[in-house]
Amino acid sequence: MSNIFITVLAYVIDRLFGEFAFIKHPVIFIGELISYFEQRYYKDTILRGVFLLLFTLSIPLFIAIAIDLFLQELTTPLYIFFSSLIASIFIAHNMLREAVLGVTTADDKRHAISMLVSRDTKELSDSDIYKATIETYAENLSDGVIAPLLFLLFFGLPGIVFYKTVNTLDSMVGYRNEKYENYGKASAILDDILNFIPSRLTALLIMYLAKQKDIFAFYKDGKKHDSPNAGHPITAMALALDVKLGGDTSYFGKMKHKATFGVGKEYIEEYDIHKALAII
Repeated sequence: MSNIFITVLAYVIDRLFGEFAFIKHPVIFIGELISYFEQRYYKDTILRGVFLLLFTLSIPLFIAIAIDLFLQELTTPLYIFFSSLIASIFIAHNMLREAVLGVTTADDKRHAISMLVSRDTKELSDSDIYKATIETYAENLSDGVIAPLLFLLFFGLPGIVFYKTVNTLDSMVGYRNEKYENYGKASAILDDILNFIPSRLTALLIMYLAKQKDIFAFYKDGKKHDSPNAGHPITAMALALDVKLGGDTSYFGKMKHKATFGVGKEYIEEYDIHKALAII
């Protein structure tokens, strides 16, 4: 029962206050652990990637369990309050909304979107920029909001720390390129497993809140994405907004052929971003 109150309060704290700029964000600490291991022990093998995963998980998880055990010695109201306060740091809805809105208000929209996506942005039209913004918003609703909340709800503070550690690993080494194909494979696979349910739940929530008649309609196009998870919330958002997302995209100077998601209009406007933000 405490986890329910902690999860709700943590979300509310994030929506009201967002990031606590006066402290070093734990995800930065996790990133430093990943970099520390890579600088000293990198080797292009799956086994070395497993060691990276175990090393990086062990320290944050140990700290989270120790803090949780300490907080359990407090009264229930204090335990809920302090657990919620700490957990809110790992929820990124406020930051995500601000980043998305920042694209619409930026003088240089191409630069603003380049901070959120890995695709080439120099030649993007306004419609392409808004499309990329909506795609990253939909995908990160799962990774940055719904998944952390689910792990907090079911596994408490250690759960949300575990999830964010794996998610950070995937964002740093989970790439299919020459350097990380083997080294990052264990992290990428575990991240896919952890996000299997949250990504589909996010898609269902988007479809439900957008009052779509067939709330499972996202699955047809969602499964076409290279990622086993990312396509579902992206497709759900496309259907909710009546737009078409995805399509061929340039990465590091090379055009990559990608599936399209949704069946609506292809020209995306700033209005569509505000409509997406209004859904959730």
